[in-house]
Amino acid sequence: MTRRIAYQGEPGANSHQVCMEHYPDWEALPCASFEDVFAAVENGDADLAMIPIDNSIAGRVADIHHFLPDSGLHIIAEHFLRIRFCLMAVPGTTIDQVRTVHSHVHALGQCRKVIREHGLRPVISGDTAGSAREVAELKDPTQASISPPLAARIYGLEILQEDVEDEDHNTTRFVVLSRDLVEAPAGNGPVVTSFIFNVRNLPAALYKALGGFATNGVNMTKLESYMVGGEFTATQFLAEVDGHPDDVGLKNALEELAFFTTDVKILGVYPADPFRAEVS
Repeated sequence: MTRRIAYQGEPGANSHQVCMEHYPDWEALPCASFEDVFAAVENGDADLAMIPIDNSIAGRVADIHHFLPDSGLHIIAEHFLRIRFCLMAVPGTTIDQVRTVHSHVHALGQCRKVIREHGLRPVISGDTAGSAREVAELKDPTQASISPPLAARIYGLEILQEDVEDEDHNTTRFVVLSRDLVEAPAGNGPVVTSFIFNVRNLPAALYKALGGFATNGVNMTKLESYMVGGEFTATQFLAEVDGHPDDVGLKNALEELAFFTTDVKILGVYPADPFRAEVS
């Protein structure tokens, strides 16, 4: 039976690329929205989900924090993808023919130099790979797309210029979600622990909650806050730390955290991608 991994976007998107790289024997299932991706795993249409969570330029990916805490899904892995964009058009097109370029708003913002260089008019599409499909369907040499190279292969477009992103460190971090909780074993290489919590509405509650990580020598690599239920006084935090909950330091830190917070929930305990060691 073929296993399926769901992702948001059309075939040829960066999410599709990272699925192919790390799950080459799985069927990649495209979904129109993040909500559809979560639903596909929750109802059994897919076994796993590949979700972008951070980008080195654009920051955190919007909407994920709305779905992840209450989804019942668990983070079981992470993968980093170096983002590469190409300027592509219908076969036979030359760059001086192109007048308009289509892509996702973030991709357009990350490729400003090539857009200015050729005096192109940007048009926002819902998805990078979707913009490549649209350009292929238009068959108009004045229209181009900024999209991952995989999209050019899928939609039969010709790459006019490679690596048109402004920054060569453009990298997206993806997490893999599963219905089943699969924790990485302790003592078998670097591990990341992701969790959420709500601070109590008390003076210095966050300071006290985080103190245990410092005194126990735990490195916190992410801390993001979100409003809960539209209330300005209730704040939920998503945190990530190096280490396993069975490690003495992290175990003690999580116990201290519980004194000053409510609703502490572990989202995943998973192997750290080797990319972390490379960039550090």
